[in-house]
Amino acid sequence: MTVSPELVVLVAQDGTPTGTAPKASVHTTDTPLHLAFSCYVRNSEGHLLITRRSLHKLTWPGIWTNSMCGHPAPGESFEDAIQRRATTELGLPAGSLIDVRPVLPDFSYRATDSSGIVEWEICPVFQAKLAPGSEVAPFDREVDSYEWVDPAALISAVQSAPFAFSPWMVEQLSHEQLRAALLG
Repeated sequence: MTVSPELVVLVAQDGTPTGTAPKASVHTTDTPLHLAFSCYVRNSEGHLLITRRSLHKLTWPGIWTNSMCGHPAPGESFEDAIQRRATTELGLPAGSLIDVRPVLPDFSYRATDSSGIVEWEICPVFQAKLAPGSEVAPFDREVDSYEWVDPAALISAVQSAPFAFSPWMVEQLSHEQLRAALLG
């Protein structure tokens, strides 16, 4: 049986889809603009899940970042993509994320890591809650380690030492709407 490659949706500057490309080949020194998402997950105590990217990741290996990121498949809603990635990245059973909602629906960024690999994404930012009784069990090909942190402490750490965090999270946390949502 042949497994189809994971596809990302390529887009124009206005977000209009222009085609697809295999995820395995899209992130290069000349990455095309494509759709993605970021999600921040909070637990019932109000702590925020941050993850350290696997050392096997092509882009920003070993860097601390938001709870999870991913790419919606062609025709897939962001909410469905978030639930799918919660399973394949964080090891959460289906339905473990509740109250998934956009916080920065128009966020986009472009960044180049130290190896020259470019991320260039229209990347709406979401917030979600972990359903009671759900436990995070990340896959090591995706996540090296994780911590539940106080949102205010994270915001302070990112402001004090931005080099220790993913560039997209640093830029996302510069937006008052996201800071307010995470602190609320």
